[in-house]
This record gives sequence, C-alpha cells and structure tokens, in this order.
Amino acid sequence: MSEPLVKVSGLRKEFDGEEILHNISFEVESQETVSFIGPSGAGKSTLLRCLNLLEEPTSGSIVIDGEDLMDSKTNVNKLRQKIGMVFQSFNLFKNLSVLGNIVTPQTQVLHRSKEEATAVALKTLAKVHLLDHKDFKIFQLSGGQQQRAAIARALAMNPKIMLFDEPTSALDPEMIDEVLDVIRDLRKEGMTMLIVTHEMRFAFDISTKIGFLDGGSLIAFDAADKIANSDNKRIQSFLKNYNGPR
Repeated sequence: MSEPLVKVSGLRKEFDGEEILHNISFEVESQETVSFIGPSGAGKSTLLRCLNLLEEPTSGSIVIDGEDLMDSKTNVNKLRQKIGMVFQSFNLFKNLSVLGNIVTPQTQVLHRSKEEATAVALKTLAKVHLLDHKDFKIFQLSGGQQQRAAIARALAMNPKIMLFDEPTSALDPEMIDEVLDVIRDLRKEGMTMLIVTHEMRFAFDISTKIGFLDGGSLIAFDAADKIANSDNKRIQSFLKNYNGPR
C-alpha cells in the first residue's frame, strides 16, 4: 500500500501562548478531495497555512509526498513547489496582465523560459475559461475572474496538491459558481485538493472526506457521507445552521 500524499501527526499551533490548533492528525491519499468545515475561528485557515509553512507549527509532523516539512534538512522552498495555494483575496500582481501573472512565477521560481512559461500559462488559462482575458489587467476582471486567474497561476506551477482557503468568501453570490465549477473540474481530473470552505453543499458534493474542526480540534475526519450522518451533536447542530446536506 502506498504512503499517503499528506500525513499530519500531532500538529499544534500557538499564538502568544494560546493554542489555536490542538493535536491535529489526518492523512490524505493522492487524488482525494478533502474539505475542512466548522465554525469561524475553529482554526481551519491556520491549519491550511501550516501545510506549506505560511504559518510555522509549534510542534508536530507534516509529511508531504514523503518529506517532512518540519525536518530542518528538508528543502522547504523546493517542497512548496509541489503545493499550490489559492487565497481568499486572490493575491495577484495588479501591475501585470492576467498572462503576466501566470508567466512570471514560472520564470522566477521554476526558471522556465518565457516561451515555455507562456505556453503553460495559455493552457491553464484555457482550463479555467479565461483564455480570452489573457491580456486584461487585473482591475478589469470581476472577482470570480480574478480568483480563476489565481487558480490558473497555481496550476501553472504543476503542483501535486492544491490548497484552497475559502476561495469564494470574497465573491459576490453570482460569481461563486464559476469558481466552484473550476474546482469541480480539477476534482474530475484527479487533482489532490484540501479545501477550507463554508459552502456546505459544495463541500459534501465534491469531497471524498470531510474534516470538522471546532475550537482548534479536529472533531471528526471521515468519508463525507459519514460526516453528513454523524450522530455527533456538535456536527449535527453546525450542519443544520449552515444548511448542510441533511
């Protein structure tokens, strides 16, 4: 049996002496889609940011594709290249075109030629249905288009894993579906994804597994249908309040 692509063991994170994440452990196999749900302030985004050391864990182990992020011998920058991350706020370069936003990280980080990076960028823009917007400036795009451009930028780096930190939270309601549809397409293609989201119906529709966090603890981590039918009162209450799958 192959090793999981992501293995988190005993992960803890403290801020100013306050424990934000408590003893988090889970595994994710290649091509799985895992959504982390739970109330605001439960630690979901912090957990995701720990997975590529945007936040440094206080203790524990994070093994990505067989390499421990917490090991001082690990080349963290090289390992990060296997992890694409899409943020709530897009984080695009406002002074560049859509195409430039996708070409530049490839040439600077992966040292691809401009010609190769452009070819990859055009392919990923087609994947997120933005090819006809390649020469637009970022300010000319809607929120949904900006988020799709951010997804294309991450995909162009050829990651093994995609992390999505509430990718629709900054969008107007009518723009949410266009981003979720791109994530659905990635799911069909077999991309391994870890998603923090408040879109409950989407989470249960797309995910092989669901992780429920509350108060910094991973209360449950199981197949989506088992979480949907959990007898845990806290999970039941949350799903009812958030119009979940029941």
